[in-house]
Amino acid sequence: MAAAAPSPAPPSLLHPPKPPPSFTVTNLFRKPPPRPTFLCYSTSTTPGPPPAPASPASPPASSSTTSLSDQLKPIALTLLRDKRDRPTDAKEDQERDGGQGGSPPPLRLSRKPKSTWVNPSRPRPRVLSLHRHPRASPTTGADPDFKRVALVSRALGECGDDLAAFSAAVGEVFPEGLPSRDDALVILGGLRHWQKALLFFNWLKEQEGFAMETIFYNVVMKSLRLGRQYELVDGLAVEMVDRGVELDNITYSTVITCAKRRRRFDLAIEWFERMYKTGVMPDEVTYSAVLDVYAKLGKVEEVISLYERGRASGWKPDAVAFAVLGRMFGEAGDYDGIRYVLEEMKGAGVAPNLVVYNTLLEAMGKAGKPGLARSLFDEMLSAGLTPNEKTLTALTKIYGKARWSRDALELWEKMRANQWPMDFILYNTLLSMCADVGLEAEAEKLFADMKASERCTPDSFSYTAMINIYASGGKPDEAKQLFDEMLNNGVQPNVMSCTCLIQCLGKARRIEDAVRVFDVAFENGVVPDDRLCACLLSVVAFCKEGQVDMVLQCLERANAKLVGLVKMLGHETVGFNAVKAWFREILNETEVDARRPFCNCLIDVCRNQNFPAGRAHELFALGNLYGLYPGLHSKASGEWSLNLKSLSIGAAHIAFEEWTKALCKYMEGGESLPQIFTVHTGTGSHKFSQGLATAFATHLEKMDAPFRPNEDRRGCFMSTKEELVSWLRDSVSSSAVVA
Repeated sequence: MAAAAPSPAPPSLLHPPKPPPSFTVTNLFRKPPPRPTFLCYSTSTTPGPPPAPASPASPPASSSTTSLSDQLKPIALTLLRDKRDRPTDAKEDQERDGGQGGSPPPLRLSRKPKSTWVNPSRPRPRVLSLHRHPRASPTTGADPDFKRVALVSRALGECGDDLAAFSAAVGEVFPEGLPSRDDALVILGGLRHWQKALLFFNWLKEQEGFAMETIFYNVVMKSLRLGRQYELVDGLAVEMVDRGVELDNITYSTVITCAKRRRRFDLAIEWFERMYKTGVMPDEVTYSAVLDVYAKLGKVEEVISLYERGRASGWKPDAVAFAVLGRMFGEAGDYDGIRYVLEEMKGAGVAPNLVVYNTLLEAMGKAGKPGLARSLFDEMLSAGLTPNEKTLTALTKIYGKARWSRDALELWEKMRANQWPMDFILYNTLLSMCADVGLEAEAEKLFADMKASERCTPDSFSYTAMINIYASGGKPDEAKQLFDEMLNNGVQPNVMSCTCLIQCLGKARRIEDAVRVFDVAFENGVVPDDRLCACLLSVVAFCKEGQVDMVLQCLERANAKLVGLVKMLGHETVGFNAVKAWFREILNETEVDARRPFCNCLIDVCRNQNFPAGRAHELFALGNLYGLYPGLHSKASGEWSLNLKSLSIGAAHIAFEEWTKALCKYMEGGESLPQIFTVHTGTGSHKFSQGLATAFATHLEKMDAPFRPNEDRRGCFMSTKEELVSWLRDSVSSSAVVA
């Protein structure tokens, strides 16, 4: 029965025409058509029944008498072509597509590959075998002597690498000569350790008169694959080519899967191309493996091309092939591709298994579709499948990323009610989700369950999530107590737990405790990273007189250059160019994600520690120069806005001052201003989020600025043109904006 036609490929898979790969199956199997035979009947003869057609595909003869020209007309229109004027393949494609010159139209992935003419007396060539290739069976009728086989296996284990001793032992077991083909296959297939299998295989090759067939190579290759000896497998395949031993589908499948497992995707593709060139048809296992190779290489077009060619040949994909497609589209975050996989599975009548559901759930998470992920999970439960730890972890991450706290808690209740399996990763994912959305009470219950569990006791990531929850909630005592409990239980602290706790203690102005936590973490082998350095910089901004040196001593053990920059900023004699050069050098050595926090914290230090006037503005200018604050200003036709969401409190104050200074220049220059001005501070969905909006509102009140909170847009302050211009003229002169 013909396979169902695959669904149209998603729009994201459309691609411009590319030259066909070297292993194009249509070109490999295309044969020149045989010369047509023309049977001519004279109208003067007595009409009689025509002879039987030569091919079953030939149409039946008409009962009425037709002229010779009418008989030849359909043949001339379809088969005959002058060889001297035969166009190239590209021209044939262009004429078949209806092109009239110029560049060909963009290639679209059709439901089926373009049809090509084949000999009607022969079946259309396929691109793969529709059934798994069976293993070769012994040709002899005698059963192997398993008693002697066991003796040979024992001798092989006792002799080790001594081939001479092993040959003597085999001679005692087989006094009539070498073991038969069937006995040798049983011995080779029964050796569990790949070292022994390879040793026996090499011994067989050295025996005169023993024919090494393909099946011997296949058996030892599979043993080597189980032992992850992929280089040896590739070497044996090359040896088969050199010795002229035929490579069958099982050989190619073993080599391709070995290359895929060792992540040598180039070798896998090379062997797949060689497979087609030699005329060996891959089966469904090999085809799925090659699909996975192309998917891991990110070659979406090749994957879809191979997939649709296989479907057009009658191949029915299994769950493994659909899992490969789902993983590929998930890595790209391609929602259209995920829908394409779901439609293809329904069209092929393949019921997804747990692996496919897990793959599609992860894909939904990367595509940012939490609602569809929830529907897919409900469908999986309706199908009678029980989720495992990977399923629940993927769904929890999706809910946490989308901040669907209610759905995440309902999922947790289902886990407890149904006693679904939970592991460290799932517990820690749930705790991290609670930390992201500020679910303190629920996190405490989860943490208590972990403590009561015998196999999922809290680890460093579990403690880090709880410390983060207490630190974000402004509870330094609970966070410090949990840190001490972690140390007493022998759990190694990590850099994230230390960063969260030090930042919490710094905001609580408990500088001595923050320094002690750093010392303990450093003694326990915690290596400070850029995030911890930024945290220490923020603590410096909270220090009172006499406390700065303690924190700088900690920071010097983590990043001495950063301490040098802080001291440089405090000297009035240091010029802007020197600060710029030192700051640029530090940024070049800093991770990209930590560069903006460095600049924010340095600005806060300059403002809070009474550094020379203008230092904070210089750092803010350098931050803009090096692209640390993209999207700060925006100008629409009726609204100008200032986006402060990525800034610290001190940096936000500096940015607002610089913005008002620029507005004064616009006024002096006579430039037309919009009717609305807005400042965005953001609110964050975290209930413990530290309020830049609150601090900025207090700053506006002190400055008596006309910006008021927008009731319709949280974290947004708005002012009209008339109010702002009046305030700038009356309260802030051009020379006083900087001050």
